[in-house]
Amino acid sequence: MANPTAAGADTPLLERLNQKSAFADEATEAGLVELANKLAPLIQGRRLHNVVDLLSLASDGVDMADDAMIQKLMMAYEDVISNAWMLSNAARYAANQAAVKPVPSRIGLLRAVGDEDVRRGLHFALQFLAVLGRQTAPRADGA
Repeated sequence: MANPTAAGADTPLLERLNQKSAFADEATEAGLVELANKLAPLIQGRRLHNVVDLLSLASDGVDMADDAMIQKLMMAYEDVISNAWMLSNAARYAANQAAVKPVPSRIGLLRAVGDEDVRRGLHFALQFLAVLGRQTAPRADGA
């Protein structure tokens, strides 16, 4: 059997691959040919480069994932989940209260504003809407 490193560049790829025992199998060769046929349009259109770049990006993400980054991601995840849980509970409680209690009159709504929790919730909603309004306002630079 010839040395695979001694094979010249003018030797066809399949012949060089067949010199190694793992690629000498007919089923392996057929699979490689089928894979090459499927990859040919990606290689010819230089779109396979994008897949390689994506794999490189994923590899860089794994390399950068140190303990501090994992801890920050875990804290962010916990914050998102706890806030979603809190909003879900508040919406469920409010829906149950609205279903049980009669709809208040206009004066009853004004009396509800006297409750500190109602005022705090309204203040939060207004501040939230102010931030959204600020973000949606047209910018001076036209962007």
